[in-house]
Amino acid sequence: MTATPSASALVFPFELIQEDLQAVESAIRGQAKAFDPGVEGYVAYVCQAAGKRIRPALALLAGGATGGKTEAHTRLSVILELVHIASLVHDDIMDGADTRRGLPTAAAKWGHSLSVLLGDALFAHALEVATEFEDTEVCRQIARASRDVCSGEILQTQRRFDLNLSVPDYLRMIEMKTAALFAAAAGLGARLNGVPQSVQEALHSFGLKLGTVYQIYDDCLDLVGDESKAGKTLGTDLARGKLTLPILYLLMDATDVQKQKLNRMLLQGEPMDTSILAGIADYEGAIERTVKFATEMLEAAEAELVCLEDTPYKRAFLGICTYLRGLLSGCVLQMSR
Repeated sequence: MTATPSASALVFPFELIQEDLQAVESAIRGQAKAFDPGVEGYVAYVCQAAGKRIRPALALLAGGATGGKTEAHTRLSVILELVHIASLVHDDIMDGADTRRGLPTAAAKWGHSLSVLLGDALFAHALEVATEFEDTEVCRQIARASRDVCSGEILQTQRRFDLNLSVPDYLRMIEMKTAALFAAAAGLGARLNGVPQSVQEALHSFGLKLGTVYQIYDDCLDLVGDESKAGKTLGTDLARGKLTLPILYLLMDATDVQKQKLNRMLLQGEPMDTSILAGIADYEGAIERTVKFATEMLEAAEAELVCLEDTPYKRAFLGICTYLRGLLSGCVLQMSR
């Protein structure tokens, strides 16, 4: 197991593909020009707030690890990020989020109706660009991942305030809504280089596990994170009835009296913060258990990379796992303050 670095030492290991990511960034921003002039400004706005661009990075690293990065990897990166941006536009509507990456969300600026259509337009545009691949399987997998993102959100919305939600059900939902694009990025990044199916499947599985862990971290961040540092609205999951892994563990470990109190607060939509949760049951233990589960999944993700030769690109994949491991440890430290 890789040692966890200090928070100050954490750096996303993307230096290897920095120039490629800059090209992807430019291409993403250029997509706005494909829209009607009356729509172009809206698209440009939601594309301008660059996140970590994790999905493009996975596609590019997979290309580098399996034979070399090409223009097709840049195109794949742009498509997957457009799908991701579209999903965020819709997420912010459903979560009532006011900020993302330090800027007002589309919903906060222009209202829900326009934002729904904006997200739809981005989804459709991404799938149109995907048809440029000669390999129809690439287009098919992109479409399937896009469908899974939306299906995962539907299931999560359907299961809000559902106190019978199981851990396997939760994991299945986040595999669809978050990990599907990670998996498509890594798996298709390998497919574009024509490597054996076994390698494609291994990298797809790596991406699926990595994306699952990333969502688990995001769910912990919603509970214990600092909104000013996160760059987005936090504390929305419980308010919206989303039962994430820490809360599921809290429910599992609580006494009957504690569980009834927590259930009542969730169902009645009462204000709830970490100090209240800490007084209900072993809140700290639930976060630690969540981090342990995610850390073990990271180790399983690393094991999928045995199919790759030891190159800087493989080491960058491992570096991402180390980075995530550090973020998860940071959640435990934040909680104890």
